[in-house]
Amino acid sequence: MTDEIWTRAEIESPCIKICVIHPQERLCVGCYRSIDEIGRWSTLSAAERQAIMADLSNRAPRLSKRRGGRLGRLEG
Repeated sequence: MTDEIWTRAEIESPCIKICVIHPQERLCVGCYRSIDEIGRWSTLSAAERQAIMADLSNRAPRLSKRRGGRLGRLEG
């Protein structure tokens, strides 16, 4: 008996277990998904998951700008 019956051709979650929601952007700083996308992930179709996965790299720059600390005060 093999494990093939338990193998599913689904798109894996992009979660990297750094589950913190950015307060302004409302995106997870680990995987860049929205709270809604995270909550609905298991019920999304393969096409919906693929569309989200394709957009994640576009979301990353929204969280890259440092807003606080010493450097933030010096830039202002």
